[in-house]
Amino acid sequence: MTTPHAPLYIPGEICGTVGADPATPPEQCLAIVQEQVTAKNISAPAAVTPALLQVVDQAHHDGIDLKIVVLDHNPGNDTPLRDIATRVGAQHTDATVLVLSPNFVGSYSTHFPRSTLEIGEDNAKTGNPVVSAQNFLHQLNTPQFPWTAFTIVLLIGVLAAVIGTRIMQLRTRRSATSSEEAAATAEEAGQNI
Repeated sequence: MTTPHAPLYIPGEICGTVGADPATPPEQCLAIVQEQVTAKNISAPAAVTPALLQVVDQAHHDGIDLKIVVLDHNPGNDTPLRDIATRVGAQHTDATVLVLSPNFVGSYSTHFPRSTLEIGEDNAKTGNPVVSAQNFLHQLNTPQFPWTAFTIVLLIGVLAAVIGTRIMQLRTRRSATSSEEAAATAEEAGQNI
């Protein structure tokens, strides 16, 4: 699970998403994005809004409060997308936030571990915001392999093997010692005759 932090950089590309003048300060554009997300759970170009709303509705049906932000241009790297997701998530504390650009993905959640979010982000790098959101949601709904339980069982198995090996070594040593004592006793008995 992640905790909110103050993002260092909000990209100017967020202004194109909300239809604002590119000269508008990104913080003002982020405020518009926050309003849109609060109103309808998404901030995205009109062309993909209906399909993304279906993904959000499916997420809500699955018990996930999903918020989606779609940028129409890529920032220099993917870090600002996670920063935007964190800022939106700070305002919507129980939500899982997905931020998409044509080539990058960022996410935030207090309900899912970072590893799950990272796998979801990898699956969401399709270039199509609707398919990306569907892939991300699918990953959130996919049961994770129980690594902790597997590790515990594996350690117990290794410990049992070590103990079993040691017991076998001791039995072999006792058996060898008993055989040597028996041979020595027989030898002494043979010499006494």
